[in-house]
Amino acid sequence: MPAAARRGSRRTIGALVAAQMLGGIGMGSALSVGALLAKEVSGSDAWSGAASTFTTLGAALLAVPLARLAVARGRGIALGAGAVLAGAGGALAILAGARSSLPALILAFLLIGVSTAVGLQARFAAAEHAEPARRGLMLSTVMWATTVGAVAGPNLSGPGEALGLALGLPHLTGPFLFTVAAQAAATLIYLALVRPAPGGAADPDRPGARARGRVRAALRRSPVARRAIAAIGVSQFVMVMLMAMTPIHLVAHGASLEVVGLTISLHVAGMYAASPLFGWAADRFGRRAVILAGQAMFAAVAALVLAAPADRAALIAALILLGLGWSAAVIAGSAAVTEAIPVADRAAVQGASDLVMNACGAVGGAIGGPLLALLGFPPLTLVALIPVAGVVVSQLRGGATPARG
Repeated sequence: MPAAARRGSRRTIGALVAAQMLGGIGMGSALSVGALLAKEVSGSDAWSGAASTFTTLGAALLAVPLARLAVARGRGIALGAGAVLAGAGGALAILAGARSSLPALILAFLLIGVSTAVGLQARFAAAEHAEPARRGLMLSTVMWATTVGAVAGPNLSGPGEALGLALGLPHLTGPFLFTVAAQAAATLIYLALVRPAPGGAADPDRPGARARGRVRAALRRSPVARRAIAAIGVSQFVMVMLMAMTPIHLVAHGASLEVVGLTISLHVAGMYAASPLFGWAADRFGRRAVILAGQAMFAAVAALVLAAPADRAALIAALILLGLGWSAAVIAGSAAVTEAIPVADRAAVQGASDLVMNACGAVGGAIGGPLLALLGFPPLTLVALIPVAGVVVSQLRGGATPARG
C-alpha cells in the first residue's frame, strides 16, 4: 500500500473508532432507560423487553439495505445514513414519551437499533482499510471502541434525565437527548472523514436483484466465506440464547438484581474488552484457529454450568467465557469474510453476513425461553453445543485460513 494511501486509511480507521465511541454512547443511553420507558408508556411489565427486542430487530432489518447503500454510494454515506436514522429514533422516543404512544416508541426502538447495524458495518470498513497483516487487529479495535460508549452511555442516564426535566421533557426521555446528539456527531464524522478503501469503489449502477445474485454467486465460489458466516451466525445464536436466559436462572437460585447486573456487565466486557487480543491472534495464528478457540470457549461454558449449576461464581465465569467466545469467533469470522470475497462484491456479502448474524440472534432469543422451561438451564447449554459442533466440523474439514503476521 502506498504511503499516502496508508495515511488515508489510518485517518479513516481513527474516524471509525471515534464514531463508534459516539454510537455506543447513543445506544447505551437509550437502552439504559428504554425498558423503563416502555413499561411506563404501555402500563405493563410485559413490554419492558421491547427496547432490546426491537433494537435487535431494527439492526437485522437494516443490515442489507445499508450494505446496498454502501455498494451504491460508498461506506461513508451508508454509515452516515444509518447514524441519521438512529438519531431520528432517539428524537421519536422523546415524542413517544410525551404522547404516551407505544407504537411510536416501538418504531423509535427499531430506528435506534440501526446503530448496531452501523457498528457491524463499521468493523468491515476498518478491515478493508487495514493492511493485510493487521486486518484482524484493526477490525477488532473498531469493535472495542463500541465498548467505551456502551459503558459510558448508561452512566449518562442521571445527567440526561436532569437535563430533560430542565428542558421540560417527560420523565425518562432526557437520556435520549444524548442519543440524538451522539448520533448527529457520528454522522458528521462518517460523512466528512470516511473514505473508500484503496481499490474499492461504489457501484451506483448495480440494482438490488442483480446484487442478490452476485452475493449468491460470490458465496458459491467461496467456501471459506460460507464457513465463516456460519461460524458468526452460530456464535450469535449461542451467545444471545444463553445470555438472555442466565438472569432467569440466577434469580431462580436466589440471586439479587445486583448480582444479575454484575453478571451481564462482565459478560458484555468479555464480548468487547478483549477484542484487540483476538484480532491480533487472528492475524498471527490464522482465522480458523481463533474461530475454533471461540467454539472451545462455548464448550467450557457448558462444562462450568453442568459442573456447578447453582454456583454464582461459576455462572459469572461462564458468562465471561461466553462473551470471549463470541468475540473470538465474530472477529476472526469477519476478517475471513472480508479476505475471501472480491472487493466488488464485498460490501453486499458483508451485509448478508450481518443479516444472518442478527437473524440467528433473534432465533436464539426466541427459542431460549421455551427450551429453558422445558429442559432447564444446564441442559440448555448442551443444546447450544449442537450447532457449535457443526461449526467445529466444518472448520476442520475446510482448508485453514492463513495467518497474516
